[in-house]
Amino acid sequence: MASSSEEVAPHSIDRTPEYEEFMEKLKEFHTNRGTVLDPEPKVGLIHLDLFKVFNHIVASGGYDKVSEEKLAWRRMAAELGLFSNNEASTAFALKEKFYKNLAAYEIKTVYGKEPPPKDILEDVTAKGASLLTRTRENFRGKRDSNVAGNDSAASGDDGTPARERPATDIISSARASRGLREAPAQRVIFQPDTGPSRNTRQASSQHAAANSPSVQGHPGMQGPPGMHPGTRGPSIAHHPPKPENTSTSVTAYQPRHVKPLQLRPVATPSNAPSEFPRTRISYRAAQDPRQPMLPGTGFDGPNIYTRCLNALRSRIPTEQAFALNHLVKISFERGDKYKFDSFPGLAEGLVEKALEVGELFYYIKWTVSWDPEEESADLGVLDGNFGTPDILERIGNLVEKNTPDILQPGEYFDKMVLITEAILTVRNMVTLPENAHNMSDFPPIKDLICIVLHLPEKESLVEIKHMVLDIAEQITSFMVLDSDDPLYRTLLAQMTSDDRGTILSALRALGRISMNLDATNTLNEVPGDILQRITSWLLLNDDELIDACLDFLYQYTAVVPNLDNLIRSTHPEGLVDQLVRLLAHGARKVQYDLILTPEQRLPSRDEVAPMPEDLLQEMLKLEEPDRVHQWVKSFFEEDGSSFVTQLAAWQAYQAAFANPLKNIQQQMITPADFIRNSTAVYKGSNAQVLREPGDGQQKFIIHGIRARPNPLSLDGREYGRCLWANDATRRNAKCGHFFLKPEQMWHHILTTHLEATSNEDEQFENVERSFICTWGECNKYAKPTQMHLRDFARHVTTHIAAVIPDQTSASADAALPKKWIVPAKTMPVTFEETVTVRDERNPQAPPQAAGIPLSAVLVLRNIARNIVKTEAEEELVKLQRSADEQGGWNERLFRASTPRLYELLAENRPMSPYIASLLDLIQVEVEIRHDEDD
Repeated sequence: MASSSEEVAPHSIDRTPEYEEFMEKLKEFHTNRGTVLDPEPKVGLIHLDLFKVFNHIVASGGYDKVSEEKLAWRRMAAELGLFSNNEASTAFALKEKFYKNLAAYEIKTVYGKEPPPKDILEDVTAKGASLLTRTRENFRGKRDSNVAGNDSAASGDDGTPARERPATDIISSARASRGLREAPAQRVIFQPDTGPSRNTRQASSQHAAANSPSVQGHPGMQGPPGMHPGTRGPSIAHHPPKPENTSTSVTAYQPRHVKPLQLRPVATPSNAPSEFPRTRISYRAAQDPRQPMLPGTGFDGPNIYTRCLNALRSRIPTEQAFALNHLVKISFERGDKYKFDSFPGLAEGLVEKALEVGELFYYIKWTVSWDPEEESADLGVLDGNFGTPDILERIGNLVEKNTPDILQPGEYFDKMVLITEAILTVRNMVTLPENAHNMSDFPPIKDLICIVLHLPEKESLVEIKHMVLDIAEQITSFMVLDSDDPLYRTLLAQMTSDDRGTILSALRALGRISMNLDATNTLNEVPGDILQRITSWLLLNDDELIDACLDFLYQYTAVVPNLDNLIRSTHPEGLVDQLVRLLAHGARKVQYDLILTPEQRLPSRDEVAPMPEDLLQEMLKLEEPDRVHQWVKSFFEEDGSSFVTQLAAWQAYQAAFANPLKNIQQQMITPADFIRNSTAVYKGSNAQVLREPGDGQQKFIIHGIRARPNPLSLDGREYGRCLWANDATRRNAKCGHFFLKPEQMWHHILTTHLEATSNEDEQFENVERSFICTWGECNKYAKPTQMHLRDFARHVTTHIAAVIPDQTSASADAALPKKWIVPAKTMPVTFEETVTVRDERNPQAPPQAAGIPLSAVLVLRNIARNIVKTEAEEELVKLQRSADEQGGWNERLFRASTPRLYELLAENRPMSPYIASLLDLIQVEVEIRHDEDD
């Protein structure tokens, strides 16, 4: 189990790219295997992260190793952050989810073996281990040998608690308990020998006959119990030579329709002269020859639950020790099925045992009276039907014993162990909502909580006080407690404690009053000093305590009179400042890209770029169909949402290669072969027939490709297109020639478009004349400008660099930018994120606010909504009117915090709806107040 010094975060699903990739592989594996995958199985109320669970179990040795180690699945659950009150149930649930969803995948991927068939893996229970060696033969044989229920998981998490038996009975019963306290010795009823003191002749003859060979051949032939050894009776039990193969249930079986022959010796004057007269006076019926149904004689007795209940109510110390030891274990491991409704008298027995703690420290013995008409003047008699309303006054009148807290006698220790086990059993059981609801209608439990929490401050009592507070925390959600209720006053008194655990449990119990009922938790008459302590605890760096305080304040501020008491008892301005500070508790700055304009895709076109001369010469060296493949790669790129018509592709190919192939006396590829080979270049391309939606005409297309704006060379480099217009008045008519190198395009523009002359050294003359730039949409030299050729050539190089970037090495096709995709326009925005949760009912919904920030804003909303209804508001308004001032409590409390609230409204998206409603309450109140003043 995880070390107590290590804090394990609660289990949650981390939806990382690695998690998504793992789940895709796992889904594919289960689909191929023919099994059903539960992608987010639940252990209790927690959804499992299968990726995290798989990695942790594999790192710990795998399913087989973890299952073979005792209690290892409990340790795995703790290390994965699966916390619950029932460790055994959680451990087996984790094991079962791994077994159903991940065990076969582990065998296949980690060990490289073929997993067992699903009929002996996923279709059967997760009990046991040895999956790597499981086959149909050994698994069926093992299961048949365990029909009696003797097998259990090696981890120890699958067993069901049962009462212990002596070693001789373990063979006949598979429900032996694991390490529990041994039951007291059974009481054996005395059975006197009713045989005659002297053998008669008839008995002697029968004894001789019993020793004859015919009888000796049946050693199991003997008389009923109580008969003389020499008397031969009917055979009621058969004992084979090997007693280890016998069953006591079989040997003790008696058919109902067969009555055994009852033989008894008759007292006569000759064989029993002293007994004969007595039998004539009073005749006694013969004893039943059948064996008594005692534990250990073929009768298993009641189950462990009934056994513990009867032992608890017997008030025999040894029996109660046995019962309470088992009840603690049962309530812990089987708390989800162990209910008070199923065992009448269990709650009474546990509370009666727990009340014995009073006589250890006071001169009193608490008892529970169930007679509604009894009116006892005894201080220690509690009303079991309606509760004891004056229990606190009775406790205050008790006389305390001088009980040492360090040196304790053995008797005191034994009693405290049994009392602690009784309270612990109740505490374990009320974690189940059905049991908590049952105990909320059981008045003695309230008296018990009050009695235990008012015991003296001793270290030996800290444990049971914490346990009764846990009980109160579970049952108060089903109870209505008034201000004069002893339990309510007792819980409020715990606020003055210096024990953090006591304060936490008491706060939670108070905040949960009537939570599961229609009644309102009013929390009346809370003392001012307790309110000051609660508000001051918000300053501590203790998330758990802050959360409990905010839950209490949320319930408390929902009632108008309570809020009036809060304003008068505390410093409300400081409280609001702390609550506003907690709105950003645990927040972190996160930057997102806000999309201003979404990404756009340019429509596809059938126009194919013209063939560059150097690329043509390279392609003429290739043979078909390699020429077609290379041509498609150079002039088209893959796009699953676009297409090009087959006719346009064939005409472009024919225009590029018809005449050059004819000049070198080579045949053109046929159109059918061209279409077949052109669709084999890219994986997603294929030939299709497209029907127009309007007139229904057929169009033969090549789906999955799009024409490149600029072709590629054989080594994957992109050509640059010359965008110079020869006619300045027709700027749309561009040159359109493609060049692979900037030098080639620069030389082409100077010689072809600018008509510059060069000398013998191929150097252009730097003449001065009028130049006009007609490149693309350039407007710098739209009119004739007088300048030298060198200066104008510098301007031309800027256009060339834009269309032919520096390509030092050949790049792959996938690395080229897709020019037909217009990227989205984004703006970076910074958000402040606090803790959020996903809605289990709607997983696709955005995350919702949770934790301390949500609790703080809810308390602030209660204050802003209800403070205008208090008497303190009326008093403040009257005081301000006399001083010619405006505003009320809302303006006083929230004026300084308003800028911060607007900042949180803009930056914290999950919290923004709550903060917006808070600001509405504040602004409305201020506007109404100003209107009244006007």
